[in-house]
Amino acid sequence: MRAEDVKKIAMIGAGDMGHGIAACCLMGGYTVVLRDIEQKFVDRGVAGIKGSFDKFKAKGKMSQEVYDSALARLIPMVDLKEAVKDADFIIEAVPEKLELKQSVFAEIDKYAPQHAILASNTSNMSISEIAKATGRPDKMIGYHFFNPAILMKLVEVIKGEKSSDESIQIGYEIAKKINKAPVIVKKDSPGFIYNRVNIPAGAFLSKILEAGHPTPEELDAAFKPFMPMAPFELMDYVGIDVNVHGLEYMSRVLSPDYRPPQVLVDLMKSGNLGKKTGRGFYDWSAGRPNIDPAKATKEFDLNHMIALQVNEATKILEEGVCDDPKEVDLAMANGGGSPFGPFAMAQSIGYPLLNAKLEELYGKFKLEIFKPTKTMKEGKIKV
Repeated sequence: MRAEDVKKIAMIGAGDMGHGIAACCLMGGYTVVLRDIEQKFVDRGVAGIKGSFDKFKAKGKMSQEVYDSALARLIPMVDLKEAVKDADFIIEAVPEKLELKQSVFAEIDKYAPQHAILASNTSNMSISEIAKATGRPDKMIGYHFFNPAILMKLVEVIKGEKSSDESIQIGYEIAKKINKAPVIVKKDSPGFIYNRVNIPAGAFLSKILEAGHPTPEELDAAFKPFMPMAPFELMDYVGIDVNVHGLEYMSRVLSPDYRPPQVLVDLMKSGNLGKKTGRGFYDWSAGRPNIDPAKATKEFDLNHMIALQVNEATKILEEGVCDDPKEVDLAMANGGGSPFGPFAMAQSIGYPLLNAKLEELYGKFKLEIFKPTKTMKEGKIKV
């Protein structure tokens, strides 16, 4: 099969990510089946798609003709067998639980045509492990969109141990057709590219919490001028529980250095999970917190965070997760709010300064993950 042979896409899961991905596929000209386990979830997903299209139409970004055509190609459904029976490309976006994803794909595998490619929108789970639930591991790929999928450009196309080059290429070309910026992840590795590069920041913030200084607001005040949302503010926004679970997972699969600190676990257990509960490190009851720039710490600066990102990006290259620094930069620029990837920033700032920042962090916190890599010390990567 070739990418141009794909006419019908089945979207399994109609939540925020699912209906966002479905909307992108509709805008790319595909017929899309939107399926969930109950009609109310399907209806909510359809309403989400219409809501996105209404906004585009109101802003003049979508004509009435395109709007009508896209919605005419949307097929809402609860019956899984019916949803996948004639689909060419099937994307799953169910909750991040390995057993659940495996059971969903085992069922899909029974009913989907033999030529159909199966794609999981997991943010960090092993594609190879998910593929074991199917009889077609060569047709199983990772397909990681970013939230909100309707707006964010990055799609990580992840190669499992047995994914065929043909399956990866088809996924890549479909992502291009729906106006995304795909990057191929050549090795099934925790966090893939974008989340992996950002993982050390979680360990850095954890050590700051353990040390008790600077305070979350003092650190955020120093970083706020350089980013749309400061580190602890972002942790609140995403959810304390999400961060704890992410660190726990990475401590198991990457390094025990990622173990979440007790202070963060206690905050989660108290029920103060951040924005969604109204309080975390900050009070969100009146909207986004006001962070006082006068409180900015001088103990750490943005270059500490950049150094951690660049160092982790070099590990991705050394491990063969991705072999092109330009692709790493493309992923990082399109997955977040920064116009530059880590290697472009390193080239601008200079590797000697960033290596010195890593040595500072290692000296303070003694975490092996903060040590500069061989590639980092050589400082020869240019983009």
